[in-house]
Amino acid sequence: MRIAVVGTHGVGKSTLIEEFLRVHPEYGHEPEPYTILVEDYGEEFSAEPCAEDFLRQLEFNLERLGQRAATKDVIYERCPLDFLAYLNALGASNTDSLKDRISEAMQQIDLIIYLPLTDASVEDEFPKLRKAMDQELSELLTTANVTVVEATGVTAQRLLVIENTLN
Repeated sequence: MRIAVVGTHGVGKSTLIEEFLRVHPEYGHEPEPYTILVEDYGEEFSAEPCAEDFLRQLEFNLERLGQRAATKDVIYERCPLDFLAYLNALGASNTDSLKDRISEAMQQIDLIIYLPLTDASVEDEFPKLRKAMDQELSELLTTANVTVVEATGVTAQRLLVIENTLN
């Protein structure tokens, strides 16, 4: 099973994935592109979110999805729709040219776990972007050709949603 955990920044994706991997150590983990690009490749991103940075992360995410296509069990922190949502929220132009590549890459994902923005989300960095991205992502997920499950509540409740979906 290839699972992607998606949502705007600060909604608990990393925490949920960490708990999932404790229960399912047999799963591979594909960290968020930002983390890999900064920590492993030494890339730098601007202090303020910008379309160029999200486009770079999208390109990297598309590449990694292709590399892991044959992986049986993997959990991804983010998928191409996350980055498209950020690009849309920032008003980026020319995202239409990416849709075919994104659609093709999404075929590598079996299940999306969506963590919506809630009042309980504590991150307060770039709140307007967070809200706009969440709205864009929510809309994009309605047209995704993959099973999408919304997970809310504390981490244990969200983990239970994944477990129930997998069983």
